[in-house]
Amino acid sequence: MKYFKLPDLGEGLQEAEIVEWHIDRGNQVEVDQLIVSVETAKAIVEVPSPQTGTIATLFGKPGDMIHVGEPLVEFEGEEQEDTGTVVGEMKTADDNSAENDYFIIGSGSTSTPNTLRATPAIRALAKRLAVDLSTVTATGKHGMISSADVENANKLEASYGAAETLRSVRRSMAKAMTKANDEVPQVSIVDDADIHLWAKNEDPTIRLIRAIGIACQLEPALNVWFNGKALSRRLLEHVDIGIAVDTKDGLFVPVLRDITNRTPDDLRQGINDLQADVKSRKIPPKELQGATITLTNFGTIAGRYATPIVVPPTVAIIGAGVVRDEVIAFNGEIAIHPIIPLSLSADHRATTGGEAARFLKALIIDLEKES
Repeated sequence: MKYFKLPDLGEGLQEAEIVEWHIDRGNQVEVDQLIVSVETAKAIVEVPSPQTGTIATLFGKPGDMIHVGEPLVEFEGEEQEDTGTVVGEMKTADDNSAENDYFIIGSGSTSTPNTLRATPAIRALAKRLAVDLSTVTATGKHGMISSADVENANKLEASYGAAETLRSVRRSMAKAMTKANDEVPQVSIVDDADIHLWAKNEDPTIRLIRAIGIACQLEPALNVWFNGKALSRRLLEHVDIGIAVDTKDGLFVPVLRDITNRTPDDLRQGINDLQADVKSRKIPPKELQGATITLTNFGTIAGRYATPIVVPPTVAIIGAGVVRDEVIAFNGEIAIHPIIPLSLSADHRATTGGEAARFLKALIIDLEKES
C-alpha cells in the first residue's frame, strides 16, 4: 500500500480543511488528476494525484482539518514508500469515531490533529451526548477533559445551540491576532485630515495609499520588518502595503506591491484585481505575504477611530475612519469641511513615539493637499 500525504502548501501553511473529494474508494485515477479540494487560510487549493492507481481509502471527510504530512489517500497494490511511518489508526472518510487518533513520524512531521486529552469513557460520554470535544474547555488536571466539562458543554448546547469551531480564514485570523497581541507592545495615536481640497471624484483609497508611501519615505522607521527574538530591524526601501479586505469568510490582507513607483490608475487596477481574487478565493498565497505596512479602511463601513493591531514582522498599521462633514475654524472663519479621521498603531519596540507622530504628520500633510 502507498499513502499520499498532504504536500507542503508553501508560504508557511501547515493545515487545510477538506472541502470536497473528487474521487471515491475503488476509483482508478491518473497522474495529475484532481482528487481533492482543500481550503487553507489563504485560498482554495486543488490537490492532484501524484501517480496512477486505484484508491483504497480516503482519509477525512469534508470539514475535517488535515495537517501537512498527514495521509490524504491510500493506493492499492503498492508497497509503502519510505516517506514516513504511520503510527496508530488513521481516521477515514467513513469513520466518525473520536478515538481514532494518529500521527506521522519519519518525515519531519509529528503533528497531531486530535490533541484533546480525554479518556475513552469521556469520549464515549461525549459521543452519547453528541458533544464535539474540540469545543469543550478542559478543567481537569494536566488539561484533561472531565465528565463535568462534557455535561456543562451539553447544557450550553441545549440552551444556546452548538458552538462553531473556527476554521480556515477565521481560525488563522484568531491565531494571528492572539499572537500579535501577546508579542507587540503597541502604541496608537489619532488625528484628523481636512480634505476639502480634494476633487469631487477623488478616490479615497488611492489618496490614502499615496500618502502612506510618501510618509514612509519621509519617516522610514515605520516601513520596516522587526524581529522580536533577535531585536533587529530591517529597513525597507520599497513600500508594499497590505490592504485589509473584509469578507464573509474572514479578514484577508492582500499586498499591493511597490506603491511609490506606480500610477494611480495602476494602483486602482491592482486593488481591483486583488479584491476579485480574494472574493473568488483564488488568490495565490504569495500575494498575501510580504507586506511592509498595512492599511485598514474600516471607514467604508463605520467608525471614526480605532486601535488596529500590528502584525509582525511589520511595525505599523494605519486605520481610516468614516469621512464626515465637520464645523471647523478655518482661516479665522467658521467653515464646514470634510474630515477623515486617522488612527496609527505602531510597535513600540521598533519605533519611537516621535517617529510615529512624524509619520502621521507627513500622512496628514499629503492628504490635505489639493488634488
